[in-house]
Amino acid sequence: MADRYLAETLTRAEADELPGITVLQFGTDWCGYCQAAEPLIGAALSGLEGQRRILVEDGPGRPLGRSYRVKLWPTVIVLNNGVEVARVVRPRSGEYLADAVAEIGQASEASR
Repeated sequence: MADRYLAETLTRAEADELPGITVLQFGTDWCGYCQAAEPLIGAALSGLEGQRRILVEDGPGRPLGRSYRVKLWPTVIVLNNGVEVARVVRPRSGEYLADAVAEIGQASEASR
């Protein structure tokens, strides 16, 4: 995995203020589900322009994950100007991500 999950560096209030498309990916570096899904998530997001991707290390008592009601890893949440427009939990194939990527495209077009 090229990118690493980082301890929370963002509050919910800050996430709500992020402009444009933001992909919040919740999980941990040691999570087998996260490791298996990483190539799928990376491939699905690689063709998208103008989006930021933040890998957030999650766990019990972590405020950002709890504010989004994250229960399973990885959970990918797509924000458009701070508003959730798509969510994918434990993607097992590219098909699971197709709808989310379509939502990202629609959200991107709507924000222009």
